[in-house]
Amino acid sequence: MDFASLIGIILGFALILGAIAIGGSSDVFINVPGMMIVAGGTIAATFLTVQFRDVLNAFKAAWIVFTRDRTNAQEMIDTMLELSRISHRHGLLKLGDIETNSHVLRRAANLLAEAASEQVIRNTLQNEIDSLISRHHTVQDVFKKMAMYAPSFGMLGTLIGLIQMLSALKDPETIGPAMAIALLTTFYGSLLSTVIFLPIAGKLRARTLVEVTNLEIIREGCISILTNDHYAHVYEQLSSYLPEDSRKPLRLGKTQNEASGKKT
Repeated sequence: MDFASLIGIILGFALILGAIAIGGSSDVFINVPGMMIVAGGTIAATFLTVQFRDVLNAFKAAWIVFTRDRTNAQEMIDTMLELSRISHRHGLLKLGDIETNSHVLRRAANLLAEAASEQVIRNTLQNEIDSLISRHHTVQDVFKKMAMYAPSFGMLGTLIGLIQMLSALKDPETIGPAMAIALLTTFYGSLLSTVIFLPIAGKLRARTLVEVTNLEIIREGCISILTNDHYAHVYEQLSSYLPEDSRKPLRLGKTQNEASGKKT
């Protein structure tokens, strides 16, 4: 579970609801027709803009991002260092037996086991990176469009409310409540855009950057393993993907000596 996202959602709604409660009655913020205009209009416009399958994939991806922990770059570097150690001790063929949940890492390990050329490995993994960016861009675009449509439909609802209000100017006592209802749809649209849709799009973009970094680590690590680079050289190359203060020191002793073929 992504606790930062959970805290953000809870805190955002808590502050808004708290401000509403402090300001007076919360009943005035409930308007079913306004909700129908904003929510229904946003969904309808999104379906008109993108394919139904892409909308489903977007919400599925958002659920995965908010409920599953991500693999950080340090963990992926440790994995590639372990593959380097295995290749030095048992040869590249042994890499075909590794077990991993990452289909990209499994594919890369199989290419190494088959002694594929550096160019083949580089092109294959670069295609994986480009494909991932394209898929994630489509998902992010769905939420960006919804963030754009929600305030627009909120304004549309406000215009409808103002027209209805102006048609009843003969009764001055109805102007205040009618104006409040008219403005509610703008409130609904802004709320959906700023508290839900834009943060989700931002979170998806952040997750994309993490996954792209992990795939680049796999690519460069595989090429280093293929060229039979020393264990320490693999570490130095891959650690450049991390900020200097976040880099875990290379473990000395048994692991490094085994990687270099020496006895302790």
